[in-house]
Amino acid sequence: MTSNQLVAGPEAALPTLRGAVAGLPSYVPGRRGAGVDTAALASNESHYDPLPAAVTAVAEAAGRMNRYPDMAAVELRERLARHLGVTAEEVAVGPGSVGVLQQIITGLCDAGDEVVFAWRSFEAYPILVELAGARPVRIPLDDAEGHDLAAMAAAVTDRTRVILLCTPNNPTGVPISHDRIEAFLQTVPSSVLVVIDEAYVEYAEAGSGPDSLALYRRYPNICILRTFSKAYGLAGLRVGYAITTAAIADGLRRTALPFSVSALAQKAAVASLDAGEEMEARVAAVRQERARMAAELTAQGWKLQPSQGNFLWIRAGEDLRARLVDAFDRAGILVRAYQGDGVRITVADPASNDRVLRILEAHAA
Repeated sequence: MTSNQLVAGPEAALPTLRGAVAGLPSYVPGRRGAGVDTAALASNESHYDPLPAAVTAVAEAAGRMNRYPDMAAVELRERLARHLGVTAEEVAVGPGSVGVLQQIITGLCDAGDEVVFAWRSFEAYPILVELAGARPVRIPLDDAEGHDLAAMAAAVTDRTRVILLCTPNNPTGVPISHDRIEAFLQTVPSSVLVVIDEAYVEYAEAGSGPDSLALYRRYPNICILRTFSKAYGLAGLRVGYAITTAAIADGLRRTALPFSVSALAQKAAVASLDAGEEMEARVAAVRQERARMAAELTAQGWKLQPSQGNFLWIRAGEDLRARLVDAFDRAGILVRAYQGDGVRITVADPASNDRVLRILEAHAA
């Protein structure tokens, strides 16, 4: 009998996936469109082109792409440290904030440990938790589409290792105030890492959410999670970061996939930080459009919670959700639908936003 026959025989054992992986739901990315008139409003990307300084930095670094990037991302970590008033030892980077989050869960959770988070929130949370063999603990949002912090605190057990607070929350856009998070921290054991996920923090109005850096200086069990994918417009390069204690940050760097943040991404992120004023001007324009859309939708009869992200959330039952998605599809507008919950729409340029408003006006109550 040949080796091929041994492999192909009816009783031959074949490799199988881990149970946790076999039953894992796939992360569903925002849909893409190729048409010239397609408005891609499903992924909360910046509708602006990358910052010119970032494009220049990438072009200059491209000639050295035959070399590995700096695995420790020293230049980027030092630049972030100056920007945020921390030390480089307190900074860990990864391929987007979701990559850093995977490092966090891998670094802190053993099989059977628990990670508490609000639901609905970022789609990747339960996937990353289950992949690590830990147990996701989903706490329903409150009536205002925000985090029910009292219920989250009550869900903490001796197996809880991480709590995820997404502010502004994705997909609802609702922030968590500074005072509410501080009161929550006083009820949580100091051995539990509280991750404040601020992927959309640049779009939030001042004072709407927490001063996470001030909280971090008071509560060393905090980890701040941020990204360059949204306001800085580097979604295609994948670079995010965490601010946490030097000991935890060191662990996150140890759990990172080697060379996971490319040299181009590191250079673009540094250049983007240096172009902060230009980024802020773009963010201000998005905030203005967000306010305009929210006011018009409220006048149409839609009940909205104030969003602090670069998106709006339409709570809709399954029938209305399906009708909205169909109408948007026929109009060449790609939005993000959440079965049984609603629709999330990225705020883009005024012309695209006007198209969205016309569709929603036709379906207003």
